[in-house]
Amino acid sequence: MEPQMPYDDVAWEQSDDISDNWLLQFRDIEVKRPIAHFILRHDSGADPEFTILRKGGFNITLQMKYTYSATIIRFPQPGTALFPEEKVKNEVSVMRFILDQTSIPVPFILLSGTRDESPLKLGPFIMMTHIEHTTSMYDALNWPGCPNEDRGSLDPNIDEDRLGLLYKELAKALLQLFKPEFPKIGSLDQVDDFSWEVNSRPLSMNMNELVRLGTLPRSKLPSKDTIFKTTSSYIKSLAQLNIQHLIHQRNDAVESADDCRRKFIARQLFYKLAREKKLFLACNENGPFKLWCDDFRPANVLLNEDLHISGVVDWEFTYAAPVEFSYAPPWWLLIEKPEFWSKGLDDWTRVFDRRLKTFLTAMRQCEDKHAQHKLSDEMQRSWESGDFWVVYAILHSFAFDAIYWQKIDQRFFGPTETDDPNEAWKERLHLLDKNQKSEMELLVTKKLWEMDDRELAWGPDEYTEEYRQELRGQRAKKEQEEEEELARAEEEEAREAEAARENVL
Repeated sequence: MEPQMPYDDVAWEQSDDISDNWLLQFRDIEVKRPIAHFILRHDSGADPEFTILRKGGFNITLQMKYTYSATIIRFPQPGTALFPEEKVKNEVSVMRFILDQTSIPVPFILLSGTRDESPLKLGPFIMMTHIEHTTSMYDALNWPGCPNEDRGSLDPNIDEDRLGLLYKELAKALLQLFKPEFPKIGSLDQVDDFSWEVNSRPLSMNMNELVRLGTLPRSKLPSKDTIFKTTSSYIKSLAQLNIQHLIHQRNDAVESADDCRRKFIARQLFYKLAREKKLFLACNENGPFKLWCDDFRPANVLLNEDLHISGVVDWEFTYAAPVEFSYAPPWWLLIEKPEFWSKGLDDWTRVFDRRLKTFLTAMRQCEDKHAQHKLSDEMQRSWESGDFWVVYAILHSFAFDAIYWQKIDQRFFGPTETDDPNEAWKERLHLLDKNQKSEMELLVTKKLWEMDDRELAWGPDEYTEEYRQELRGQRAKKEQEEEEELARAEEEEAREAEAARENVL
């Protein structure tokens, strides 16, 4: 079994093509100059120096550095960020909330706006203070000498005392995020200077990737004004998204007819558990719900020279979520995700179990000794019960299949005669009703047909589609110019040949 469902390669190539070509414009001084002037109109300092700071997975960040400070401006990249206006609006609201309601250091927002309000109408933007730092938590935990292009993982030889100190910094931040409580599940909207409400759907990183790389139609996502009042209603919605993902991913979704059946059965059984409210305990059904950031991880935690947190960045996919998300111990303790672990899921589990003990010890040193309800205890229970894997499967759709068959199925449906997760689905077939079995075979036929037809089925946002069409126009124009140049060259060559013949005569 593959550790994760492959992305739709046709959509992935299109996504990267659009993003990479959109980024090329920032080499142009005629693009950089208006951005620099825009920053200076709203913020200034001595000896300004304008540079491109970094390209991330979803954004490009540019910096105006002064003698004693720096300001950055960040734009979502068409092709990778498929909900740009919504994403920026949500991030602005949650960053202001975190700054007001917690002690977590985050950049101060100087200005934000829509695409129409941005320089050259490049896209919605956030202009904020730059946090000075010496290194990142990722670099402090990663194995020495890891090339930038390689996937990082926790240094297996890291000093235990150093690891405990670094984990303690991360634990402090998680405990701060755990304090706020919300009555509903969704994204935060700032009502006034000192109050926020949950008024829109929980826009997640997984939703973005399902549309971008899984060709899930945007219409299958919860509408923008959808909020959830119970844990079970939200989990059922996410389980349904996994079914729709399998149905709609045009390319690379299945390897064979049996692979399709295995994936279909896993999703139907998981949805059954969600519908019957068996995945989580009922005591947390109605909240309170907790602040959750999909992208909180070591790479976004900045450290000073003393290895204390100087700032945490990238809050774009943050929302009020079921408390079980916060109870699950953070997968990023090993930096690398379980589905990408080179030695497999069982070895990841073994190593994680060891490092989790260090992390929970560090967290307990930070917790209120008199508090009856401790996050560290809940994380321990989540790991021991297997709830950790349920949360992980919910939040990582492309990793769903391996996680379900190896970590979830037997917990709820009992042991199977076979130990092979590739074959276990055959022993669960009887759990489907007649209609589900018929639907499965229709899907198998559809998927096998799609395997021979590498078409693109993609529904990106309007900014991505606009640049996609612009890119097509640029390439068509270039091809036409090249054809015209070739025709002129052939015509000139023909004239020269004719002239040569006349000279001979």
